[in-house]
Amino acid sequence: MNRTLFVLATIAALALPATALAKGPSEASIDGPGVGKAISITGPEQPGSPLMDFAEQAGFFPAAFGQEPNPMLPGRPKGDLGPKYTIDYTVPGPDNDSFDIHQDLYPYAKPYALTYMASGQEIFDFTTKGGWYESPELKQTLVSAGLPKTAAAARSSSSAGFFSTGLISTLAGAALLLAAAATIVIRRRTRRPHVA
Repeated sequence: MNRTLFVLATIAALALPATALAKGPSEASIDGPGVGKAISITGPEQPGSPLMDFAEQAGFFPAAFGQEPNPMLPGRPKGDLGPKYTIDYTVPGPDNDSFDIHQDLYPYAKPYALTYMASGQEIFDFTTKGGWYESPELKQTLVSAGLPKTAAAARSSSSAGFFSTGLISTLAGAALLLAAAATIVIRRRTRRPHVA
């Protein structure tokens, strides 16, 4: 009997797909309108860590590896999804390699935040399954990490940053043009022949 259990356990272990043995990301970086400096979420690759909780809420695991039952949406939800953000994951691999996995993020979609991962991204010895994922908890997690509470706040802070940066660039450009023009005028005046 013990031998039968051992054989069955061995067969079950060998039958596990590589995805069950795969690790999760070591870092997630979120960027987009109103964020300023990208939000970085790191931590141990263990269940219950902030990074693993975030990855689960963002649908990283079913989108990257597949899962049964499949929690992915059948396709892109209809309507305006709000501003698009990005999540870039670093996933450590064997031999000190790492894989960069990209996921689009729509935190202000209604009724819940959405993510989209493209299929075909290389991870371990296969590629991502991809798809759309809906998460009731994700927006609050992101707001706690520094994301603006509303899409309007994200747009206004993004616009304010653009205009202040744009104004500084315009003024700096104008100052350089004025300096160049002044230099040309001074050189022409000093080169004119003196009439006696």
